[in-house]
Amino acid sequence: MNFITPEEKSQLEQLLSSLRAADKMLIQRIQEARALGDLRENAEYHAAREDKAMNDAKIKEVESRLASAHIAGEASVPTDMVFVGMMVRLRDVDRGDDDLYKLVGESTGRFDLEYIEVTTTSPMGVALMKARVGEVVRVDLPRGAKRFEIVEIVL
Repeated sequence: MNFITPEEKSQLEQLLSSLRAADKMLIQRIQEARALGDLRENAEYHAAREDKAMNDAKIKEVESRLASAHIAGEASVPTDMVFVGMMVRLRDVDRGDDDLYKLVGESTGRFDLEYIEVTTTSPMGVALMKARVGEVVRVDLPRGAKRFEIVEIVL
């Protein structure tokens, strides 16, 4: 299931809007390149068509994500259960240290945040989804299983 936060939905909608605007510019670029003459040896024409094809694929991908997305509404989720968009403090049971994690639908790819992003489809995300404070979850990672205790949900 594709869960996303309202913020992620807004970002996807903005991306879709910008991709559609770029599509109009690419169509114009193709028309201008076509006017240059012989299409068999027209590099500008072929490059514009390739760019348009890549843009069209990205539009379809974003539309598909939005169509299949389930928006995690704050009102419908209990505050004592981990769900998309929530931040949780986890304690590594073996090492005893705490870290802050945020369950997201799609990672931003940023590493300068105060927390670690975990997607809902990752092993950690699957283990955390719908867990409650005080529970110990087992996460099957490539280097072996780890256990984390859910210390608190940070609202």
